[in-house]
Amino acid sequence: MIETFLPHDRVARALTLSTAAHSLSSGVFYTVSALYFTRVIGLEATTVGLGLGIAGGVGVVASYAGGWLSDPVGAHHVQSWAMTLNGLAMLAYTFAADALVFVLVACVAVGARSVQGSAKQAIIARWYVGPDRVTLRARMRVVTNVCIGLGTVTAAAALVVDTAAAYRAAMLAAGVLLLVAAVPVVRLPYAVPALAVTMTEASRVPTDAGQPARGPSPWRDRTYVTSVGLNAVVAMHFGLQTIGVPLWIATTAAPTAMVSVLLVLNTVVVAVLQVRVSRGTHDIRRAGIAVRHGSWLLAAACVAYAAAGYGDVVTACALLVVAALVHGWGEVLGEAGGWGMAFGLADTRRAGAYQGLTQTGYAVAAMVSPILVTATAIEHGTAGWLVLGGLLAAAGTGAAWVARRAVTEREGAADSRTVSDR
Repeated sequence: MIETFLPHDRVARALTLSTAAHSLSSGVFYTVSALYFTRVIGLEATTVGLGLGIAGGVGVVASYAGGWLSDPVGAHHVQSWAMTLNGLAMLAYTFAADALVFVLVACVAVGARSVQGSAKQAIIARWYVGPDRVTLRARMRVVTNVCIGLGTVTAAAALVVDTAAAYRAAMLAAGVLLLVAAVPVVRLPYAVPALAVTMTEASRVPTDAGQPARGPSPWRDRTYVTSVGLNAVVAMHFGLQTIGVPLWIATTAAPTAMVSVLLVLNTVVVAVLQVRVSRGTHDIRRAGIAVRHGSWLLAAACVAYAAAGYGDVVTACALLVVAALVHGWGEVLGEAGGWGMAFGLADTRRAGAYQGLTQTGYAVAAMVSPILVTATAIEHGTAGWLVLGGLLAAAGTGAAWVARRAVTEREGAADSRTVSDR
């Protein structure tokens, strides 16, 4: 845990400290934003939903743009600028007085957040190799979950006070934390001078004519695009956790307090298992297997969630706890395998663009998952849960097939080169 929250490696430490501050800000924002937008600014709930939906669309485009820019500009520069802009946009929420300004600020905030997320992935992909990339990503996810939880608990003070001043102060705190999160990244090139060179030198390779040539576009890499699409479907478990489960609990005999219990359980599972489960998933074949097993566990969790709708209070609570534990286990496996495939299948010459495409997939999943979950599990009950579980399992199984095929093709190409050399 010490190495997770305070790594010895300077690059890992800067990214981790930045992630911690960013996640604290997210926890505060998630807790008070809805009430701030409706009670303080005075917006209708439908307006807030529409505005955040538009901002989500901007975030999808910005995810790829952030990765694409990271190759020629340098991922460390892109992340520094985007995180600073994100902090300023968060502070600007306190000046939003009508729907138009709210939507504009939301678009900037979500777009900047997406850009910096892709840039951070590009830094990891360029600076680290092999298992170190997946291990750092796993540790940062532990930091993210724990700090979001701490931010949520801290922001509860604003809910207790329940005044406009308290909500505004919480939003200001969220913005300041984002600006603090930018500091370690801004200082990173000075602490590690070699980083600036590494972020751009691999984006070009010499051709036979001696001229630099860029690597291929990830959009033309059918294996990678397919991998991103399938892993994005598996990643819809985030919408299942945040939207589907709370709405479903309200229809069961279990008390609504179970929502908090399950969120705490999820945080504990991620903190305990994520790093351990991620070991070995830098290998593409093992990464695919992890995604497959994770998707099967998520499907099993869907069955348990559905069963909770038929029991009394005790039975429903017990089934929900079992479902949450299985869900968490499947989540950490799916995430670990997804990272391994995202890093392992990418062309290192276009690391930023490739990681940007991966983040675009996650952004699309985040935008679509609430609609999919409500249209299946919430609208149709048990049948909907079974359809959702089947979709997750099919996507994970497909991802494992893509990983296995990619490894086979690479081994075949390597054997061909060996024969030709002889």
